[in-house]
Order: sequence, then C-alpha cells, then structure tokens
Amino acid sequence: MNRMARIAVLAGDGIGPEIIDQALKVLDALRSRGFTFSATRAPVGGAAIDALGHPLPAETLALARQSDAVLFGAVGAPEYDTLPPPSRPEQAILGLRRELGLFAAVKRVAIPAALTHLSPLKNGRASGVDLMVVRELNGDVYTGQPKGERPAPDGPFAGQREGFDTMRYAEGEVRRIAHVAFRMAERRSGRLCSVDKSNVLATSRLWREVVTDVGRDYPRVKLEHLYADNAVIRLISSPACFDVILTANLFGDILSDAAAILTGSIGLPASALLGDGTQGLYEAGHGTAMDLAGRDMANPVACIRAAALMLRHSLARPDLADVVDQATDAALMDGVRTPDLAGTRAAVGTRAMGDAVVARLGTRA
Repeated sequence: MNRMARIAVLAGDGIGPEIIDQALKVLDALRSRGFTFSATRAPVGGAAIDALGHPLPAETLALARQSDAVLFGAVGAPEYDTLPPPSRPEQAILGLRRELGLFAAVKRVAIPAALTHLSPLKNGRASGVDLMVVRELNGDVYTGQPKGERPAPDGPFAGQREGFDTMRYAEGEVRRIAHVAFRMAERRSGRLCSVDKSNVLATSRLWREVVTDVGRDYPRVKLEHLYADNAVIRLISSPACFDVILTANLFGDILSDAAAILTGSIGLPASALLGDGTQGLYEAGHGTAMDLAGRDMANPVACIRAAALMLRHSLARPDLADVVDQATDAALMDGVRTPDLAGTRAAVGTRAMGDAVVARLGTRA
C-alpha cells in the first residue's frame, strides 16, 4: 500500500497561487495511478504579512517541518519594499532554507529536440540539452561576514564610503554540496563539471581541492573543472556538453539563470532546494510577475515541472515524475503555448495550460 505523501503548499504572492493550482491539478490527476497525498495550504510572503504580520509565520514553518515536501509559489510585491529587510516577503524563503536545512539549489534545464526552436540559441545549438545546475546556497559572498559599509581605510579613495562583503567557504560546506552533485551525476550520465575561479580566489582553490577529493568516492563519475568565465562561454556555445554543473553560490546564481533562459522562457525550468535528507522545497524559481497576477496569463509549466522534481526526489515516485515530464513536453510539442511563448501564435491561459498537461497524462505519457 502506498504511503500518503504530505505536501505543504505555500502559494505566496502574485502569480504564485495560479501556478500552484495547476501543479496541484496535475498531481490530483495522478491519484488514478495510485498516488495518494494530502496538500495543506498555509500563507507565506506578502500574503502572510497581510494575514498574520510575518512573512514566515510559526504555523507555516511548523507545517513545512512536518511535511515530506514543500511546493512553493513565489513571494514579493512592490508594496512591501519599504519594510525593513528582515520583515520583507523574501525573508520567507531564506527562513525556510535555514530552518529546513536546505543548502543545495538544483535547477533542471531540458530542451526536447522538437522544442529547440523556442531557444534563443540558433543553428540547433540547444538540441539535446538536458542539464542540472547544483548550486551551494548558504555560503560564499552572499552570506559571509563581515559585510557592510565603512570609510575606506586605504588606497586612492581612502576616507570615502566603501561597501564590502566577505567571500568564504568551510571545507564541510563544500564537501556536502559536492556529494549531492556526484550522487546526481551517478544517476544520470556520469559527468560532472565543477565551476570555480581557483586561478584568483582562495575560496575557489579550497573548493577545487575538496571537490576533487570527494570525487574519489565516485569512480564512475568523470569530473571536469572549469573556470566560471569559460563555463559561461561553453554554456552559450555548446550547452549540450554539460550534464551536471556544480558550483558555489555566486557563480551558481548567474549560471542557473543563464541556463534557464536557454529554454526560451524562465517559465519553463523548475528548481528544487535540497538538504541531507529527502525533504525538499520545490518551486518554479521565477518571480511573482505582479503584472500578470489574476489575468490567467502566467506560464505554469515551471511549477508543474517542480511538482515532477518533488515526485522524483522527495516522494520516491520517479515513475510518476517521468509521466508528468512527458505529458508536459507533449503539450508543448503539440503547440499549446502561454503568452510568453506564443509569439504570433494563438495563446492559451494558465488554466488551459494545466488542462493540456492533464489531458496528455494518459494519452502520451
């Protein structure tokens, strides 16, 4: 008998509720295939500030902790920009990462051959792309201390205001994210590219040494090292050469967004935030798109693909993850397009896109 999967549904702001509804519609359609789950909703981000005065209320955090996985929409809106930084909607995702022990961001970018025309890359360079970017989330220059502003203590601009940040990594931080990436590469084609700037950065030299050491535990995985600038060049010129890309927080932020746009829209690739266990947070990874909210125009594909990642990594149903991915590809190949992808063709709305995927769960997958 299948165990009931417990999913915390945190829709958030803007288009978050609309795209979440389509992902849940797809999951509901899987009940006929023996998938049983409970989906419990809770407010997060701006919606939680309005309802409970905090972007990540205690009740929402408790629900997330008790769940097998979190399906996340999006947070943020201009009306909250005047709040102190610790009180803004975006603190919700940071709090969830910290409290759930999520330190790895994983983004899958896959472009079926029949959809390469959607990519901004021409001459077939996007054909065959199916890669994963594994980004360390909790270290690096974004979180390193100290940081702030001060009078410049030396140099040609001494005495003027300067901003400063600290780039740092501990060996254990690098080791644990490296294991995530190597395990992923083992399950795929056995190729891992680690990206750094070890020619100029002490943190990157440590990164490269530790990743190389971890690689000895995975003899079936072929490890390659690339400098970050060379990785960007290759990502644009020949993206199909990558399988799993492992990189630090700063470089991963850039590379994962660059990889996402190869598909033709940030509304297509999905993201997962993972830790040491099976629990994870799954999201489309794009913004709230307030200009589209409530207009039935948002692309729900990334959120539907996030649900597939959730099935694969947290809910032990890779078979159903394949079914969802295949049905989603089938809908796109059949020409079903939301406005961000339609160009001069007729577009469908958010709900119709979700319906199109559901309709193909039984016929194409």
